[in-house]
Amino acid sequence: MPVRPALAAAFGAAALLCAAVGPATADAGESVTVAPTGRIAADGTVTLSGTYRCTGNTGPVFVSSSVSQGDSRLKHGIGGSGALCDGAEHSWQNSGKVSAGSLVPGAAHVEATVMELRPSGIAPLPVFHAVQEQDVTLVQE
Repeated sequence: MPVRPALAAAFGAAALLCAAVGPATADAGESVTVAPTGRIAADGTVTLSGTYRCTGNTGPVFVSSSVSQGDSRLKHGIGGSGALCDGAEHSWQNSGKVSAGSLVPGAAHVEATVMELRPSGIAPLPVFHAVQEQDVTLVQE
């Protein structure tokens, strides 16, 4: 079997396994918060921030964030940053550029997630350490 189809089959099998097993969950002492105010620049760059706390990772961990305004089904990914899971509280800040006019100053909804890619066989499995959804206000920079 050629290499590319073999890799595609392996990743497909891993995806099916993830869907069947579902994501692992985290300890109760882990958390992520979202600051009540985010910033939006004239060029469409959105900056979100908050804090997180996590423990017990064996793979790389990231804090990701997304924002929606109006239609909650339309979410804009706003960057991602590496996380340190040592049990202490740390701050996070993500920035990302959205297309012009997609977001405006005012009420918005943010979701922040602390997720680990834990080694497991041929493909890492997602482990969610914390998730937070919160209404925020986007202010013009």
